[in-house]
Amino acid sequence: MSDIDYKEKGSILNPLKSLQFFARKAVTEPLEPRLASLSYRGFHLNDWELCIGCSSCQKVCDNAAISMIEIPGLPSDPLKGARNQRPAIDYGRCCWCALCVDICPAGSISLSREYVHTCTQEEIDSYFILPDPNGIHKKFYGYGWRKVADSDLLDLNRGEMEERSADQRSDNFDEIVDGYSLEQAVAEASRCVQCGMCHDACPTHMHAPEYIRAIWQQDMEEAVRQIYRTNPFSHVCGRICTHRCETACSIGRRGDPVAIRWLKRFAMDSVDHETVKAIAVQDKVDYLSGKQIAIVGAGPAGLTAAFDLVKLGHQVTVYEAQAEAGGMTRYGIPEYRLPFDKLDQDVDVITAMGVTIEYNTRIGVDIELSQLQQDNDAVLLTLGLQLGRSTRIPGSEHGQVTKAVDLLRRIAANEAFDVPRSAVVIGGGNVAMDIARSLVRLQRQQYGESRITLTALEDRDHFLADPVEIKESLEEGIEILDSRGPQACEIDEKGRLIGLRTWKVLSIFDEQHRFAPSYDESDEQLHQGEMVIEAIGQMSDVSLLGDELTERLEWNRGRLQVDEAGRTSETWLWAAGDCVNGPDVVHAVADGHRVAASIEAFLGQQETDHES
Repeated sequence: MSDIDYKEKGSILNPLKSLQFFARKAVTEPLEPRLASLSYRGFHLNDWELCIGCSSCQKVCDNAAISMIEIPGLPSDPLKGARNQRPAIDYGRCCWCALCVDICPAGSISLSREYVHTCTQEEIDSYFILPDPNGIHKKFYGYGWRKVADSDLLDLNRGEMEERSADQRSDNFDEIVDGYSLEQAVAEASRCVQCGMCHDACPTHMHAPEYIRAIWQQDMEEAVRQIYRTNPFSHVCGRICTHRCETACSIGRRGDPVAIRWLKRFAMDSVDHETVKAIAVQDKVDYLSGKQIAIVGAGPAGLTAAFDLVKLGHQVTVYEAQAEAGGMTRYGIPEYRLPFDKLDQDVDVITAMGVTIEYNTRIGVDIELSQLQQDNDAVLLTLGLQLGRSTRIPGSEHGQVTKAVDLLRRIAANEAFDVPRSAVVIGGGNVAMDIARSLVRLQRQQYGESRITLTALEDRDHFLADPVEIKESLEEGIEILDSRGPQACEIDEKGRLIGLRTWKVLSIFDEQHRFAPSYDESDEQLHQGEMVIEAIGQMSDVSLLGDELTERLEWNRGRLQVDEAGRTSETWLWAAGDCVNGPDVVHAVADGHRVAASIEAFLGQQETDHES
C-alpha cells in the first residue's frame, strides 16, 4: 500500500492520537473573558452618549434578539430625536450577524473582542444583557466588528431636488423647486430606516414612515392615504412645513436627514386630485349629528378642525374675512414658495367633505360673535397673525413706511401699488425674507433691476429665517446687513422718505436675558430707500371680540389663554392656531385636530346630559 493510499484510507491507530490531549491543560479553564482577533464578533458594546434609542437595531434583527428598554433618568426629547430607551440583547437568540451594527444610524453599537461568558442554570437571565461602553463584564476588551464605510448599510447623502437658478426665478413668482422624479423619490425613500423618530417629533404625529414606505413601494395612493390620516393641508405642508421631523430624523445624526417634506410633496403631486378627494372622504360618517359649529378663520387650524368635525357628521360653517381661504398661508406666503393652485386643492378637499365657507364676512362687522354663539353649539376662533408690529422709531408713521404682512397681503391679492425703486426691510425672519424677495421680483418686472437692503438686529448666525431663505435671498441680489439696529426713518425737508438710519448692535439682551439692545452710536449708517418695510413680528386682530368678551376672557401675554384642549375660559368658545401658538403651519394643523377632538367630546357630553 502506497503512502497516498494509507493517508486516504486512514489508520486504525488514528483514534489513539486523541490520548495526547489528556495531558494538556484545558484551554477553557478558568472560564474568564479573553481577547479575540481584530474585527471579531464578540459581545455587544453600546455608547449611551451616542445612542438615541431609535430602535433601528431592534427592527433589523431577524431573530428578535433585541428589546428596547426604557431607562429612567435618561433624557428624552422627541423634537431632537432622542428617546430614553437603550437596546438589550438576548444572547439566547443572537446569531452575531452584526446587522444591528451596520444599520445603527447613530453609530453607537459595535461588537467587542470579548467572547467568553458563563453562567449556571440559575443565572440563565444573565444572557439578557443591556450593553454599555464597558462590555458584558464591565471591562473593556477592545473593539471587534465596527461600522466602517464598506459595511455601513445607510445612505447618508440626501438626493437633492433641482431648483431654478436666481437668474431664472428672480423676476417671476413661479415655484422655485422642481420636485423629485419617481426614480429620485424611490431612492430617497429607500434611505429611511422606519425608526419613527419623525412621527414623534411632528406636531400632528404624521405617519411619515408609512407614507415613505409606500413611496418606496411605488404605491402613491397608499402614501396619500397615510398622509391624510393626520394632515388635510398636505400640499401646503409638502412645501412650506417647518419639517421638525427632519430635525429628529435618525439618519441626520451622521448624514443628511431623509427629505420627509419633499417626499410628501412628491406623493401628493403624483396622485390626481379627484382620487385624493375620494381617499379623504373614505372615513366620513354617513349620517348627520344635528350639531352646528361655527369657525372664525379659514386658515390651516380652522379648516383642519372643520375637516375633522364634518367627518363626524356635524354641520360646520367657516367665516372668512378675505375673498379666499388659506389664511396666512395664502396672504403671507409668496407664491414662489407655495403655488396658490396647490393651496386651492387642499381647500377643495375640505369643502368637498361638506364644509361651508362664508367669504368676505367680517365678524364684528357683518355678523356679531354673539350671534354665532346663539346659532351654534360651539364656536372656534382661529385668527391668523394679520397685523404687523411697529418699531415705533422716529418717522415710522410716514406713509411710505409699511408692515410686511400688509404688503404681502396686497401682493397675494394682486392689488396694485407703487413699487419702489429701492427699499429697506427691517427684520431677520422668514417674513422679512419673503417681502424682500417679493419686492425683488416686482422691481425686476417693472424696472429691470432691483435694490433691496435687509437689516436685522441679530448677527447672521442667529437669524430667525431658515438658512435656505437667507441663501436664496443673497443669490437674488438682496443686500443683507446683520447686527444693525433701526434708529429712525429719515425724511427730507420736502417730507419724502429717503431711507433708514441704523446703529451697530453690540448686544440684544441684558444680563437677565431681557430684550434690551445696546448700540455703538459711533457706527451709524443710512440705508437709502423709497420705502421702509417693518418685518419684526405679527399679532392677531382681536377687536372682533368686543370689549365685554375681551374683559371676561383670560389672556397670556396678549394671546388668548386656553387649556390643553384649546378651550378658552368661556365654555362655548375655543381658540387655536397662530393666535394661540404663533406662526407655524404644521402646529396650526395639530391645533385644529386637538380642538376638534375637544369640541366632539363636549358635544358628546351635552348629548349624554340631555338624555339623562
